[in-house]
Amino acid sequence: MTSKITYLGDLRTESEHIQSGVKILTDVPVDNHGQGAAFSPTDLVANALGACIMTIMAIKARDMDVIMTGSTAAVTKTMQAEPRRIAKIEVVLSMVGQFDQKTKLILERTAMTCPVHMSLHPDLVQEVVFNWE
Repeated sequence: MTSKITYLGDLRTESEHIQSGVKILTDVPVDNHGQGAAFSPTDLVANALGACIMTIMAIKARDMDVIMTGSTAAVTKTMQAEPRRIAKIEVVLSMVGQFDQKTKLILERTAMTCPVHMSLHPDLVQEVVFNWE
């Protein structure tokens, strides 16, 4: 088992990661009758894409002895109304470190092999922007 989800009432859930015991809350967004007091399930999907891209790049960077500590990803999720689903996820990466052109190309290509990217429906627009500082 990967996780256990408990419905807490008031459109809120608590998810526990079985291996670590770490817990996260989800709440329904304000535009869908919720309080917007925590990540929504669709927020977590969008965030998972950004985190996965960053993680897979970090694995490759480590293998290449490249430091990218301090790099960030800004994630924006856009919903569509009918049917209600995620229409677009934009991930803007701000990369901190010393990167030559070859390393940039390798890391950009690696980013697009992350398992979340490969698992999302092809109709969902995934826009990934790399800002190399």
